[in-house]
Amino acid sequence: MTHRNTALWRFPGLGLNFGIALVFLYLPIVLLVLLSFNENNVATLWTGLSLRWYGIVFDNPNILRAAGNSMLVACVATVVSTVFAGMAALAMARRNFKGQTVISGMLGLPLLVPEIVTAVASLLFFLSLGMDLGLRTVTIAHIVFCIPFAYLPIRARLANMDPRLVEAAADLYASPGQAFRRITLPLLMPGIISGAMLAFIVSLDDFVITFFVAGPGATTLPVYIFGMVRMGITPEVNALAALLLIASMVFVGLSWWIGQRDRR
Repeated sequence: MTHRNTALWRFPGLGLNFGIALVFLYLPIVLLVLLSFNENNVATLWTGLSLRWYGIVFDNPNILRAAGNSMLVACVATVVSTVFAGMAALAMARRNFKGQTVISGMLGLPLLVPEIVTAVASLLFFLSLGMDLGLRTVTIAHIVFCIPFAYLPIRARLANMDPRLVEAAADLYASPGQAFRRITLPLLMPGIISGAMLAFIVSLDDFVITFFVAGPGATTLPVYIFGMVRMGITPEVNALAALLLIASMVFVGLSWWIGQRDRR
């Protein structure tokens, strides 16, 4: 740590404010997980430790159907968005053309646009095409906004690759396809996996865009949780939210671990 960073951490009140911010951010999540083990039917009244609400979650056919929709949409969106992101990253890395900076910025622009704006725009686009809202429209919308999340790790991995490796393969009479399969793709795989995991968890957790473009029979898990909360918070809602939180943490942790392992 540099002297400047050390002086910054010694700024009066910075540590206290940082601690308060962490408590404010994570204490509600910790309480949600703890209350998911509550035996009482009232979510906020603790009477004992129990796992019965998790059993109720897995026995609820509506929850399982919503979870199945979420997994289907997330898997399709992850595969398609990762393929498009990989092709875009390769094109941006290998070719220098006019407007490349602008196009690169446009690829990351969806990360800056408010999600409610993207949701309304997607809804208007589908309605203007006369498409019926359902799993198809949800999947298309998820593919579009997942591309930047998959693109950034792949592009970062390409930026760190040594182009002389591909040139050496060409000197050894390898065709462009062979060089891609044997050199580029294996070296790019950590970035592809990391980007795919980020795209998957973003799609799995999305609520705003899904809420706008989903139709009858296209309820995903976040939308179903929202409907349950509107009827009242119960330990079943807490248990379902805790399971979704665990899944998110696992995939984000795996994505981070792959990135760290690749850097080492």
